[in-house]
Amino acid sequence: MSEDYHVTTQFFVHKNSSSHLSHNQKPDMISSLVYLFLSLLSYSHSTTAIASTTTTTTTTSTLDVASSVQKTLDILNPSFLRKQSEKTKTETKTTSLSFTLHPRSSIHHNQHYHDYESLTLARLARDSHRVTSLITKLNFAISGANKSETNPVYKPDYLTTPVTSGLSQGSGEYFARVGLGTPAQSYYMIIDTGSDLTWLQCKPCSNCYQQTDPIYDPSGSSSYNVLPCTSKQCESLDMSACESNTCLYQVSYGDGSFTVGDFVTETVSFNSGSVPSVAVGCGHDNEGLFAAAAGLLGLGRHPLSFPSQIKSTSFSYCLVDRDSANASTLDFNSVPPANSITVPLLQNPKMKSFYYVGLTGISVGGRPLPIPPSIFAIDGSGKGGAVVDSGTAVTRLHTQAYNSLRDEFTQQARSLKRTNGYGLFDTCFDFSAMTSVKVPNVAFIFAGGKTVSLRPENYLIKVDSSGKFCLAFAPTADALSIIGSIQQQGTRVGYDMGNSVVSFSPNDC
Repeated sequence: MSEDYHVTTQFFVHKNSSSHLSHNQKPDMISSLVYLFLSLLSYSHSTTAIASTTTTTTTTSTLDVASSVQKTLDILNPSFLRKQSEKTKTETKTTSLSFTLHPRSSIHHNQHYHDYESLTLARLARDSHRVTSLITKLNFAISGANKSETNPVYKPDYLTTPVTSGLSQGSGEYFARVGLGTPAQSYYMIIDTGSDLTWLQCKPCSNCYQQTDPIYDPSGSSSYNVLPCTSKQCESLDMSACESNTCLYQVSYGDGSFTVGDFVTETVSFNSGSVPSVAVGCGHDNEGLFAAAAGLLGLGRHPLSFPSQIKSTSFSYCLVDRDSANASTLDFNSVPPANSITVPLLQNPKMKSFYYVGLTGISVGGRPLPIPPSIFAIDGSGKGGAVVDSGTAVTRLHTQAYNSLRDEFTQQARSLKRTNGYGLFDTCFDFSAMTSVKVPNVAFIFAGGKTVSLRPENYLIKVDSSGKFCLAFAPTADALSIIGSIQQQGTRVGYDMGNSVVSFSPNDC
């Protein structure tokens, strides 16, 4: 803009000079001053108009309150979900290397929740355990402890880690439909960018939780093979043991959840096509927050993660509204859409599995918040940074960053009716008398000034069926910030390990 101003100024001076040269006489001093004044005044008006045109930004967006509240009623209506699920089966577009992706509520009955508020409380409780699990995993890695020495694989009888009562409804809000075995059988599996190992419950069970699909039976598959203890895959496990030359695995999640069993290879089938000899855990003893899912699809960055094993240098998913019965896809080796916003994918030497991104700030209503970029940086010890995670629902921010976001948001939304906090949310609003409302925009700012704007539904979520909405961020005393699935909903998120970027493509489900 400064270069444009300079050119315009030169234009006026040159025009002035040409005028008195053509007359070939000395101009009257007063007339020249008047002319110059009018010229500068004209220039001032023109540049002001240009500046106002180029810097005008939208500072608010409209939240559809009525539609959001209706979803709280529909999600508890089994007949509505069945109809929507049938419709979705015919509409979801898939590619060869893809799985169909479903929100948890569309496949797991919610009848035991008497209202939407109780469903919300259960979700928040699961989410808190998820965050605890991630932070525990990170802190363990930072400490440099050897997992094989400190957490050996125990026989099932000795694994007595308690599972918190009332939380057995399951962890993870999004399930992929994965084919396994020969002939292929389909199973719902939690997608998890914060985990590496893929596993599912297997017969015979010494301890298995309730799941939606029949439990996988190795005896019915011709492609099932047990891995020997000397195999490369077995030696790559963080926690393993050997019994009769059969490789045993164990994964503990830091929240009381665990899985133990045989480490095997199986054929994995996509919507079209299959990949043989993928190493997976065949869990005979599984306890924790996994109910409804048959197991977990590990999408981390470890050599044993699912993308690594199928030689995929990239993958992407689009998370539909978690109160929807719609479906989307989890795609591998797919090209990101043309409208993608790409941001740096970073690596933490202490925790190579997580997907760290170059988050540098946040804006509210178009105003960047006064948050030091160091808040989101990985320090020398491996602490801090910001990760994108499919398993965490509510975005967690360092307390200083959260306080800045909350204070600016409430200041700009001061005309909206406030109400009491709810669960881990301290900033809530009463929209019960409204069908729609204008709210301040919120956006993430990444390295290089790249901005990813959020829809109102990504940061103001309903917590009951009466019109109570809360700011969907939470503070954390831990240095790690986590961009959760609520903020990712409606956006195709791509992880390109080959080019070290993460892409965001709005409205691409």
